[in-house]
Amino acid sequence: MLAFQLPDLGEGLKEAEIVEWHVKPGDQVECDQLLLSVETDKAVVDIPSPRAGRIVNLCGAVGDLIPVGSPLVEFEDEGSESNPQRPASAATVVGSISEDAYAGSANVEHLSPHRKAPTSSPDQATIHTLATPKVRSLALQLGVDLNQVAGSGMHGLILAEDVTAASQHATIAGAPLKGPRRSMAKAMAESHAQVVPVTLQDVADVSLWHHQDTTVRLCQAIAAACSEVPILNSWFDGQQQRLEQREQVDLGIAVNTDQGLLVPVLRGVGKLSGSALRKALDRFRQQVEARTIPPADLKGASITLSNYGALGGRFGTPIVVPPTVAILGAGRTFTEMQLDERGKPVARQNLPLSLTVDHRVITGGEAAYFLRVLKDQLARAKV
Repeated sequence: MLAFQLPDLGEGLKEAEIVEWHVKPGDQVECDQLLLSVETDKAVVDIPSPRAGRIVNLCGAVGDLIPVGSPLVEFEDEGSESNPQRPASAATVVGSISEDAYAGSANVEHLSPHRKAPTSSPDQATIHTLATPKVRSLALQLGVDLNQVAGSGMHGLILAEDVTAASQHATIAGAPLKGPRRSMAKAMAESHAQVVPVTLQDVADVSLWHHQDTTVRLCQAIAAACSEVPILNSWFDGQQQRLEQREQVDLGIAVNTDQGLLVPVLRGVGKLSGSALRKALDRFRQQVEARTIPPADLKGASITLSNYGALGGRFGTPIVVPPTVAILGAGRTFTEMQLDERGKPVARQNLPLSLTVDHRVITGGEAAYFLRVLKDQLARAKV
């Protein structure tokens, strides 16, 4: 038999969760026929077959987390001439493994090439997911996350009794986080562990606006402020103590969904017109709702905008996610009575702003100046 591994999905992704199988054992498939759909941190990706042939076994169940390079399906070996394949760069075809090799007393010599036991510095995710399809199915039935189970078998192999014990000792009911929520949990924990946040809050007078697109105006104002205070448009590596100032403003736009928070990235915001920005924002919204947004469009933000005011709330404390060093939160506009220069009361429309920066590299003065430029840009009747 020949096994097809989970290919490298790019953007540094190390694993994916199986969300749907489109084939079953015994199916005869053609090259490029859809095999399964997997979910990375924030997107659903369809994976086609790299070859034609008959499928003998599926190497995972719905809900399993599969590290890149781990087997997905096993094909019947009918010879290379009768099975057209994709180039080796698209997917790796390697040897197979039998269920018997995963018995509790399995010896490493019995493992075939695609499940070779690690000999040094094994990746933790790989160890945690070293389990047979039967054990994976049991874990799915009992609601046990295999990534949280320490295998007692040879070389970290997770056995059925390990899954049963984990189920019996579970203290929190419920299902493990998946997809965007799992990604959000990891990002927030990373931010809490690394970033030293400081939040400045103010309001922008937008009384001169007439039928303005709030999100587009915020994007344009951020680009202008980054031009004046470019250090906020940077990446910071805390371990290496290196600050990289980005050449263009690649703005992450936080989008709320019922599955969690997604942050598509608008590239080169300062070079786009208002209509081009709105078109890109609409496209992102459609792709996010359909879960078809390319993984590349969810990576590489140099600064972030969270326009939570569209849903509610005035001020907040937005979270900076490394390696970025700044995020702007915009609240719901409100009307406030103020006195003009002649002492007469006038109604003013105010847009609340909350700017959080990583105080490891951004000074209070730089943050304050950035916020002032933002306010001045937003106070204009139009750009």
